[in-house]
Amino acid sequence: MLTGLKDATVGRLPGKLNGQQFVIQDCDNCKIFVLDHSATITIDDCTNCCIVMGPVKGSVFFRDCKDIKCVVACQQFRTRDCQKMEVFLCCATQPIIEASTGMKFGCFQYYYPELAFHFKDAGLSIFNNNWSNVHDFTPVSGETNWSLLPEDTVVLDHVPAPDPESEFKSVRVSAEASRSIVPMTKGGRRKESDESCLFVFFAGEYTTANARKLIDEASGKGFVLIQTKEVSMRPEDVSRVFQNNAEGLLEWITNGPVTALELNGDGVVEACKSMASDVFSGTKVFVSDNRSTSSRDVDNFFNFADMQMGL
Repeated sequence: MLTGLKDATVGRLPGKLNGQQFVIQDCDNCKIFVLDHSATITIDDCTNCCIVMGPVKGSVFFRDCKDIKCVVACQQFRTRDCQKMEVFLCCATQPIIEASTGMKFGCFQYYYPELAFHFKDAGLSIFNNNWSNVHDFTPVSGETNWSLLPEDTVVLDHVPAPDPESEFKSVRVSAEASRSIVPMTKGGRRKESDESCLFVFFAGEYTTANARKLIDEASGKGFVLIQTKEVSMRPEDVSRVFQNNAEGLLEWITNGPVTALELNGDGVVEACKSMASDVFSGTKVFVSDNRSTSSRDVDNFFNFADMQMGL
């Protein structure tokens, strides 16, 4: 645990926590870097701190905290009696705030060399991120207790990298969206275009690399990644979600979970179809066939995925 610290740069280097529980309490004006995976983390009575947490297998719970800026990846995220927090979040379930005000959320953007392994160790998928789907347990009518950070927010302006003098200086940290382990998604923000496309990769050795390649190619063409999900499917799910196209897909779900992406922008369906044939010709994928059915494809898949995950 870290307790009763003031004006300090502290935390844990990669390999030091190895999946244990961690507690942070009564810290003031500290920079805290927990650059490892852990079981759960509770943060109590902290003020004016910047906190970076590597992947947490279970829950992250902030209580009675104020003026906190943090980068967090976890299974469950919860705050109670907190004020003024900025959270760059990757959360596998719906984030919950309770009796908390001035809460601002952005998409997780962070990198350090061990981070991808820490996601695996914590059992978290980089594609299951519900950062913008916040549930306020104690809403006040006429008031908004939470909002989304501006899209162009620069993470390191809010949660600075480790000081060159600190013990964390040896860890190569980056918060550029292009290097982030978790894909940058638009989440609940308003879509610019009425045209979205569903692109699904079936399990294989290079699914993660392929999905990343697609995101890079698509964003290079000016399209926007709205949301992603990694989820297992049963035969009956395939026919419900893919309807007329289900026939040729059944054999592919037995290899493991599918990874789905919603891409948005005028002309995105045709662009995705040509990327599927040019770039991913040797890979089993599903791509929306035309504009008139593509939004139904997106709704069918993500409604199914959200139900599967209890969202």
